[in-house]
Amino acid sequence: MAFESLSDRFQRVFKKLRGQTRLTESNMDEMLKEIRVALLEADVNFKVVKSFVSDIKEKAVGQDVYDKVNPSQMVVKIVHDEMCNLLGEDQSDLKLHNGLSIIMLVGLQGTGKTTTAGKLSKLLMKRGKKVMLAALDVYRPAAIDQLRTIATEVGADFFSKPGKPSELCLQARDEALAKGEDVLIIDTAGRLQIDEALMQELQDINHAVHPDEVLLLVDAASGQDAVNVAKAFNSSLHLTGVVLSKLDGDAKGGAALSIKYLTGLPIKFAATGEKMDDIEQFHPDRMADRILGMGDIVTLVEKAKDAIDEKTAEKEAKKMMDGEFTLEDMLRQMKMVKRLGSLGSIAKLIPGMPKLTDEQKATAEKEMKIFESVINSMTPYERRHPETLRFSHKNRIAKGCGLDNGAVNKVLRKFDQSKLAMKQLKQYAKSGKGMGGFGGFGR
Repeated sequence: MAFESLSDRFQRVFKKLRGQTRLTESNMDEMLKEIRVALLEADVNFKVVKSFVSDIKEKAVGQDVYDKVNPSQMVVKIVHDEMCNLLGEDQSDLKLHNGLSIIMLVGLQGTGKTTTAGKLSKLLMKRGKKVMLAALDVYRPAAIDQLRTIATEVGADFFSKPGKPSELCLQARDEALAKGEDVLIIDTAGRLQIDEALMQELQDINHAVHPDEVLLLVDAASGQDAVNVAKAFNSSLHLTGVVLSKLDGDAKGGAALSIKYLTGLPIKFAATGEKMDDIEQFHPDRMADRILGMGDIVTLVEKAKDAIDEKTAEKEAKKMMDGEFTLEDMLRQMKMVKRLGSLGSIAKLIPGMPKLTDEQKATAEKEMKIFESVINSMTPYERRHPETLRFSHKNRIAKGCGLDNGAVNKVLRKFDQSKLAMKQLKQYAKSGKGMGGFGGFGR
C-alpha cells in the first residue's frame, strides 16, 4: 500500500520523542533530520521537503508542552497540519452544474484513464446522475472495447464512433444532450511520453467542448516525474485537478505530497484498487491521518454505509446477541466485509490497528476463502443446524470443496467460538460488568 514505508518512518520518529518534557533545538534537529530523509526516500520533491521541514521547525521549537500533551503528540499535531497544507487543506469536489457537465480525463498511457472513467461514472451514478462514457482513444481498439465493457458493467451509456477525436467529442456531447445525460466523461488517448501531437489533439477537444473538469491521471508510483508531467499538461490544457491512480500499490507516495504544492492543482480523487468501487474523494486531512498512522475512521464508516445495508446489519447484530447466529449469517457477514475492501486496506483505516504483514494478510484472506468454500458446500439445512453434522456429512462437505475433514472441523470450531463469545458478551452487557475475556474466540 502506498505510504506504508513513510508511515512506518513517521511513527518511529514520534516514538523517540515520548518522555521528553519540552521541544528543544536538540531533540527537534534529530527528529527533523529523520523526517527529511524519510520524505526524500519517498521521492518527495526536494523543494517541498525543505519547505515542509522548515515550517515544522518554526512552529515546534520552544513550544511548551501542555498538561496531558506530550511532545510526541504536539509534534504529530504540527506535522499533521503541515501535511494537510501540502496535500491541499480543503477537499475539492467536482464542478458539476444543472444540464450536461463534461469531464475530460487526460494523462500518459498506462495511468488508468479508462478504468478511472468507469469508477467515476459509478460514483456519480450513486449520486443519482445519468452518465455517458465516450471513447476517444481511437488509436487503440482495445481501449474502446475496455471502456464499452466497463460501461456495461456499471450501467452507464456508451459512445464510440470512428473519426477524428476533435469531431467525435462534439458528436458525443450532442448525443449526451439528446439522451438527457447529466455527465459526459471523455476518455482520451495517451502516450508513453508527452509529445506535440498528443497535446494538440487534447487542446482541440478542450476548445471544442469546453469541459467543466479537465482531470489529469497521475500514477502514484511515478514520484517526482509526476510533477513535470502535471506542469506540461497544465500549461497546455489548464487542468482543474488531479486523480491519483494505483494508490493501492507499493508507491512511495512522493507524487501525492509534491503535486499540489508545486502545481497548485487540487487532488480530487484517489483510486485505491482494481474494482469499480475502488475510488475515493480525496480528503487531505484524512490522507494525512493515514500517512501518520492515525487511521481514517471517517472513510471506513463511509465505506461501510456504501457496502452494508443498515437494516440488514441491525438485524444481523440482533440475531448474534440473541444467540440465533447461523453459518448462513456468518457467510453473509464475511461477504459484507469483503465488499469493504481487502483486510489490509480496512486495517489501515482503523486507528491503533497493528500493521498486518503480507504473510498475515495472505493467511487471513486464505482462511476466509476456506470458510466460504466449506460453508458453500453445505446444504441450507446444515448451515442452519451444524450440530447435526456427522462424520459422513463432513466427508461429503470436504470432498465438495476440495479440502479435508480438518478444514471442516476448524470452521465449525471457529463458529462455536464465535457463538460462545456473543453469548458471553450478552451476559456481561446484562450484568453491567466489563467485557473480560472471550473464551476461545480468535484462537
